[in-house]
Amino acid sequence: MALGTALGGWRLIKTMGFGFYKVRASHAFSSQIASTVVILGAALLGGPVSTTQVISSSIVGAGAAERANKVRWNLAGQIVWAWVITLPVTALLGGLFYLILRNIV
Repeated sequence: MALGTALGGWRLIKTMGFGFYKVRASHAFSSQIASTVVILGAALLGGPVSTTQVISSSIVGAGAAERANKVRWNLAGQIVWAWVITLPVTALLGGLFYLILRNIV
């Protein structure tokens, strides 16, 4: 995780702050409050959530609430596809590494 953050952290921060639309202080504040409520609620209920997905969704929601045509929906769609693809790819990689390590150990 540290390597991923070191290599892609600035790109992620740039996308969140400037990629979807120009985030202003009021957008940032409202999206952080919404993200906090969702993540805290999920933690109290024992539900797994991705903080990155929650925060990016709340940023898009804050922008769309002010003016939907200001949001770069192409970028949002690309990110959603990345989320959809991540789960099966990681499952396949996990299974592959399991088969390799099972034969070694």
